[in-house]
Amino acid sequence: MNHQPATTQFATQDDGIAKGDVLLKVDNVSLAFGGVKAITNISFDVRKGEIRAIIGPNGAGKTSMLNVINGFYTPQEGTITFRGNERRAMKPHHAVRQGIARTFQNVALFKGMTTLENIMAGRSVHMTRNIGWQMLWRGPALAEEIEHREKVEEIIDFLEIEHIRRTPVGKLPYGLQKRVELGRALAMEPSLLLLDEPMAGMNLEEKEDMSRFIIDVNQQRGTTIALIEHDMGVVMDLSDRVVVLDYGKKIADGTPDAVKSDQAVIDAYLGVAH
Repeated sequence: MNHQPATTQFATQDDGIAKGDVLLKVDNVSLAFGGVKAITNISFDVRKGEIRAIIGPNGAGKTSMLNVINGFYTPQEGTITFRGNERRAMKPHHAVRQGIARTFQNVALFKGMTTLENIMAGRSVHMTRNIGWQMLWRGPALAEEIEHREKVEEIIDFLEIEHIRRTPVGKLPYGLQKRVELGRALAMEPSLLLLDEPMAGMNLEEKEDMSRFIIDVNQQRGTTIALIEHDMGVVMDLSDRVVVLDYGKKIADGTPDAVKSDQAVIDAYLGVAH
């Protein structure tokens, strides 16, 4: 792994919450589609500054949980409290403006656009000039564009993707596409970053690089991270705390060491080999 920690200047939204205090609280959340229960009465929290893992077998409700947190789904029961604001329903663009950004299991990029353009798209939430100025690309809109481009260039340097900044992302290897998607999420300057299987489909070297970037984002930028991941080596190395779901129910919650020795987790997910 060749990545060297870099000093970065791009910011995280200031939420006024001290490190170690609860940033996000999931309280008795239940979600069903028709008669199928995806999540049943789940509660846990995410503390500012930590890396919080959500694990479990396929179909456990992990992605559904992320979709509730950032407003894609509205639970039938329970509430989400983020930065002290309690709610049940919220649109995804409202979640972004409140400071929640995410990546997806399947890369969700604009394949015909370059790396730079994709990451710039993440800055749109912070742009204030109206569409008329943006179309003219002069005056206040030009000044704003230059300011946001500088922040994007910092992210590109941080993720070591300068060599692909002008490359359409559809032509990039999968591992680099995942890195570009991480860059676009960082461009939103979130307080809470949701990562849905950031290592999926990667080889060992790509996983090592992504793990290092995740740690650097957390430690250097102070960004709180909640991630879904199936690679248990990655989960145990990166996470401060782990919550385990099985068939939409929470079966364990604690430190990585406590979770991996929990018999219910071993039976449902890890198995004897772990």
